[in-house]
Amino acid sequence: MSFGDQNNPYGQPPAAPYPQQAPQPGQPYAPYPQQAGYASGPAVPAVMPGLTKAARIMMYAIASLHILITLAFGAAVTQIDKAVGEAGVGGTITAANGQDVDVSTVANVGKGVIGFFILLALIFAVIGFVLAARYGKGGNGVRIGSIVYASFGVVSGFFNIANWGLGLVVLVLSILVIVFCAKRASAEWFQRPRH
Repeated sequence: MSFGDQNNPYGQPPAAPYPQQAPQPGQPYAPYPQQAGYASGPAVPAVMPGLTKAARIMMYAIASLHILITLAFGAAVTQIDKAVGEAGVGGTITAANGQDVDVSTVANVGKGVIGFFILLALIFAVIGFVLAARYGKGGNGVRIGSIVYASFGVVSGFFNIANWGLGLVVLVLSILVIVFCAKRASAEWFQRPRH
């Protein structure tokens, strides 16, 4: 190669298709465009996203359904008392192992178990109402608490499916709350800065 620089194996660079402009003195780069509001950081949502609003409404619905489940368990206790009254005081039944057991003893054990489920459903309803009420101003803990609450709601729904279909509704709503709270829009809402 006899033209150009001897140390350049590629020859001369080709000419640019457009004329190049020299940078202005004192201004080597273009100015950075400024955004309105804060100079840095991601944009924060000003209003609660629709999915988050829907999750809050479903939390109120799940808590209300647990109040109805409590009433259904209360009706079961009333039915047990009615059955014991019909059997009479001092009546006995034969257990699976062949022993005679007093009817009132069996009824009291049944009422105790149902009483535990009544207390559990009431506590679950109160927690649901508190979490749903905190959606407006709560932090990321409310979102995580809602996901955990809805996870227990799935279990509660399985146990109460035979309870006039209330368990099936709780199950479906709980799954939707988990999905809605796990979305990015909900995470941004609960992780927004508070001043």
